[in-house]
Amino acid sequence: MSAPPEPLPRRTAVIIFLAFAGAYFLSALLRAVTATLSPVLTAEFSLHARDLGLLAGGYFLGFAAVQLPLGAWLDRHGPKKVILGLLSVAVLGCVAFALAGGFSGLMAARLLMGVGVAACLMAPLTGYRRWFDPGTQLRANSWMLMTGSLGMLASTLPVQWLLPLVGWRALFWGLAALVLLAMAVIAWAVPRWHAVAPQNIAAGADQTSANGQKGSYSEIWRNPYFRRASPLGMVSFGGMVAIQSLWAGPWLTRVAGATPLQAATGLFWINLGMLVTFWSWGLLLPRMAARGISVDRMVARVQPFSFVVLAALVAWGPAAGGFSFVLLALYCMLSTPSAQVQPVVALAFAPQLAGRALSAYNLVIFVGIFIVQWGIGLGADALESIGWRAADALRGAMGVFCAISAACWLQFVWAGRR
Repeated sequence: MSAPPEPLPRRTAVIIFLAFAGAYFLSALLRAVTATLSPVLTAEFSLHARDLGLLAGGYFLGFAAVQLPLGAWLDRHGPKKVILGLLSVAVLGCVAFALAGGFSGLMAARLLMGVGVAACLMAPLTGYRRWFDPGTQLRANSWMLMTGSLGMLASTLPVQWLLPLVGWRALFWGLAALVLLAMAVIAWAVPRWHAVAPQNIAAGADQTSANGQKGSYSEIWRNPYFRRASPLGMVSFGGMVAIQSLWAGPWLTRVAGATPLQAATGLFWINLGMLVTFWSWGLLLPRMAARGISVDRMVARVQPFSFVVLAALVAWGPAAGGFSFVLLALYCMLSTPSAQVQPVVALAFAPQLAGRALSAYNLVIFVGIFIVQWGIGLGADALESIGWRAADALRGAMGVFCAISAACWLQFVWAGRR
């Protein structure tokens, strides 16, 4: 979308932001809720670690499946139509989860949820580019990420408190109703989308229609910086999200010996730490850029400490006890420099390719989340099948992930020095 911005009045802009923020809050809650529900679902459906990993990863698989066509849909039909159409799928996913009678039903529901919330960030960002002035766009982008952190916070202690009162099935009926409410607010508050006239498309943009768009993605995959950053995004950043949104919970209960309530409390503090960290990056990044400190340099110097913390968590295992959630929080917070690479990826391309570059990199990240979530579960089950205790099996799988993640970081740094 290359139309010039048409800034809206402040009050209208605030209403639009709040409408989109409500949907993104719910998408983040749905993403992370499996970490809190893992003890309940494991007990009720006799799930193995690999099942739990696949179940959580199903959300990200569904999400990733629509990332590449999503950019074209948004440009053609606008944020309002696309997000409303997809959120209706999320409602079906919540209802299907509430009615599920086994693992296959749960998995299908998670896939539907992932597809349904796939536009909850990209849709508002597409609209903000046209409706908000540049300064407001930056603030809105940061506040959307903070809204996501709030959704992940809501998936911890609040969900744990509700479970004894209403049960997990009623919880998902309630979430379906809240998604419908968010759709109603978006339908009321978000303006209609007007297609960009051909003469307003930026010179040099890809004008070969469907075939041209396919070629542009091929160009993106071949870009040196995209290829350099992809392993980091897939494993180091995607893996951190996989742990934050799933494996942190089972680690606290299986390895650290926490009760479900204690684990939910730990997850709450982990997500609160992430919220503060992203807020802090929003304040620090402009100042660092003004001093000539690049994102690549920040990744090279800060990211290694995340591997040290994760290795210490694995090595200490049960001995870390109640300190485990602190180590998990530190690991997640120290992994956030890799999250800042995504906007740098967009800058590696001409403006007319930036949106597709972001969608492609987002696909890489979410495929990585799925692989790591499932892979840790598969690894833990494999080790347990040869006689390892459940806690040690999870430690072993996490240790393998730590080593692979560190290797991807090393590749990113080494490739940047060539």
